[in-house]
Amino acid sequence: MKPVMLVATRLATFDLRRYVIGALLWLPVHVIPLAGGLVLQRVFDQISGDQPATLRATLWLCAAFVGVEVVRGVIIVVAWTYGVYWWNAAATLLRANALRSVLTARGPAAARLPHSSGESVARMRDDVADAVDFTDESVSLAGTVLFAAAALPIMASVDPVITLVLVAPMLAVGVLSRTMRRTVARLHRRARGLGAAVTAYVGEVFGGVLAIKSAGAEAAALERLRAHNRRRRDAAVKDRLATDVLDAATTTTVELGIGLVLLLAAPAMARGDFTVGDLALFTSYIGWLTALPRTIGTILYRLPQAAVATERLTRLMAAHEDAGDLSRGAEVWLRRDPPPAPQPARHADPLQVLEARGLTVRGVLHGVDLRVERGSFTVVTGAVGAGKTTLVRALLGLLPLDAGTITWNGTPIDDPGTFLVPGRAAYAGQVPRLFSATLRENLLLGLLTGRATGDDEARRALELAAFERDLAAMPDGLGTVVGPRGTRLSGGQAQRATVARALVREPDLLVVDDVSSALDVETERLLWERIAGRGPGTVLVVSHRQAALERADQVIVLDRGRVAGRGPLGELLTTCPEMRRLWHAERFAEAEEQAGD
Repeated sequence: MKPVMLVATRLATFDLRRYVIGALLWLPVHVIPLAGGLVLQRVFDQISGDQPATLRATLWLCAAFVGVEVVRGVIIVVAWTYGVYWWNAAATLLRANALRSVLTARGPAAARLPHSSGESVARMRDDVADAVDFTDESVSLAGTVLFAAAALPIMASVDPVITLVLVAPMLAVGVLSRTMRRTVARLHRRARGLGAAVTAYVGEVFGGVLAIKSAGAEAAALERLRAHNRRRRDAAVKDRLATDVLDAATTTTVELGIGLVLLLAAPAMARGDFTVGDLALFTSYIGWLTALPRTIGTILYRLPQAAVATERLTRLMAAHEDAGDLSRGAEVWLRRDPPPAPQPARHADPLQVLEARGLTVRGVLHGVDLRVERGSFTVVTGAVGAGKTTLVRALLGLLPLDAGTITWNGTPIDDPGTFLVPGRAAYAGQVPRLFSATLRENLLLGLLTGRATGDDEARRALELAAFERDLAAMPDGLGTVVGPRGTRLSGGQAQRATVARALVREPDLLVVDDVSSALDVETERLLWERIAGRGPGTVLVVSHRQAALERADQVIVLDRGRVAGRGPLGELLTTCPEMRRLWHAERFAEAEEQAGD
């Protein structure tokens, strides 16, 4: 089964009860006009004298016609209200599965994430809508097919030739839609990509307002936005033009069919073979029969759009996952709160030794070995571009390895990205990643450790990160909103908040990547003193700063992706020229920093 059809089938069946009830509510909307047409046939035949009638009977038929339409209107309101729940549940299912894969599936997520957050948002919004809308059209198709299956025999019993003329345009629409399918898919893919580029750029502009203003680049930024929008507009116009051509072709062929019916009906009425009531019946049914080719046309152009959406969403999934995992059934809570998320279980194999051998990342790392023993303070240092950050990210499974093995207490780790997680390991990255939420929420991220709010754990982690004075100066304390990406905090505060978020998870191994670059010398020394003395027993640090290097049990020196030295700092200053160069450069830089303060 093709991926797009697999997704559509799964979306229709994951909440089968709601989908079936919704479909059963919509089907009468399409079928009820059958009764309305028959009533109109009787009314006009009686008015024209083709059938005997009384005024009372005619009025009753008119009342019946009005009643039929009122019932249909009520059903439309009920069906629409109920159907919204299925649509939102189906969209939520796709988004939840994509996010689940990004956050928890095996393999590094960085390799499959789009180049910008705007592109990710576009996929979660627009592509999900395309996939669900395509599935939703199946109900309309079933209703129009059911109406046609009942209406065409009724019409054929009146005049088979006129009925055949009416059906012919439907076949033409199908052929045209099939012909344009690849063109629609190509144009839609380009429109979606350029639309996502605009979304991404707008997000970058808002995130970099200070940089743009300080560079005096406001006009250039706006001109770049206009250029993005021009490309998006041109692609969107072409995409819309392709779908509108199909819509226009459908409408035109249907209208031609109606014209032919009227031309053929006139001589038949003159001969007495076709009554005014028959014409009313045909006219009534023609309007509804046109829904069938229109629906078929809609499905035929939505199919390539849904295929593009499925392909773009599937690219967010892990390498071992496919469209089936994207649309895998799960419970969706729309009317009640979901159950609380399960807390990470404490692992039964506390760290004794983490060892990596031959770690290779093409173009960056070349056969790097690393051994971190329980209770050690290990520092990875090196010049800019030496591969320090790449080493720890590859070790944690955040980047794909081209070669190498990693073991935990001697046991090989198949997928470090899902194994080296809290509470085995916690990571404070080089660039602070904070959300526009309270300090408390940024630290806990949903983590509860037996208390209602986790405030005690958060405060302890902040104290270990040398943040307690900053916290005391905040009027709202842990409830302080840190702003988008932590912009209301200073650089040093954001770095220490990131460290505290890792510490609150009480990992066996704390991995810290150059988080002290924005700290003054005294605060930095206090940070390392507390982490080493009262924090996790084992620490792996990326740093070139003296305070971290002096505290290290083991220093690993990287030079252009290879290990240039390994051992205690004093020994390396004697035996490793690269370490001596880095040490003297850092002493000079920190002396200048203190003199400037």
